[in-house]
Amino acid sequence: MTPPPKRKAKPANTIAFQGEPGAYSHLACTAVYPDMTPLPCATFEGALAAVQTGKAALGMIPIENSVAGRVADIHHLMPHSGLFIIAEHFQPVRHCLLGPKGSTLKTVKYVHSHVQALDQNRPLILEMGLQPVVESDTAGSAKIIAARNDQAHAAIASELAAELNGLKVLRTASSTTTRFLILSRKIRKPPVGQDRVITTFVFSVRNVPAALYKALGGFATNGVNMLKLESYMEGGSFASTQFYTDIEGHPEDRMVKLAFEELAFFTASMNILGVYPAHPFRDQHRK
Repeated sequence: MTPPPKRKAKPANTIAFQGEPGAYSHLACTAVYPDMTPLPCATFEGALAAVQTGKAALGMIPIENSVAGRVADIHHLMPHSGLFIIAEHFQPVRHCLLGPKGSTLKTVKYVHSHVQALDQNRPLILEMGLQPVVESDTAGSAKIIAARNDQAHAAIASELAAELNGLKVLRTASSTTTRFLILSRKIRKPPVGQDRVITTFVFSVRNVPAALYKALGGFATNGVNMLKLESYMEGGSFASTQFYTDIEGHPEDRMVKLAFEELAFFTASMNILGVYPAHPFRDQHRK
């Protein structure tokens, strides 16, 4: 009997991610939204475009890793996407060294993976004397190794990627945590007064002495906890620096309002990217 054709996923129940099936972004999608259909996209631009055009309702985008730091390109892409952060998720990442059938730790000479996964597993790579090969994503590297079927080549990816591509786990590598942001076309703010709210925004300061110091002073004097402050170059100009910021609090909170008013005196531009509940992971690892 011929099985019935699979129904096409409805956009309203689809979540986009960058990578192949079995990628850590795929695992994050199924962990947070098990009833939604994950949509793999070749690039971050493609995942954002899927949400922008309505092909997907949400996007699951990695922003930083506990070992490798921030994910390249996201700080540049997100502020111009027109999308809003509605939630965050901290995904445990368990890297595995995967090889084709018949391979062993002694046969492997080359290891393929995303540049961040290679960076996170540098001690293992040095210990085994492997030659790293950069690929577009972790699950994609597993797919390449399966197709290559060469015992000298292995991949660093998830156990799910091993299962989907018929590979064997040669060794468990590092365990880290990746923070993901969930993006939507529609802004979705938690109510004022809700506990542990995160506000994410980007800004650039005016070209005057001590502008950054003065811009941030309002957060200190008003007791607003700044969780993250990162700078990155914008538009290829050394004179144009953007700052990506996470703070604790709602924009409508009195103290946050006062801090934003002070910030406005010294900024050339400012854009709120999202207001969303803090993930419980933050409470578990609060010092």
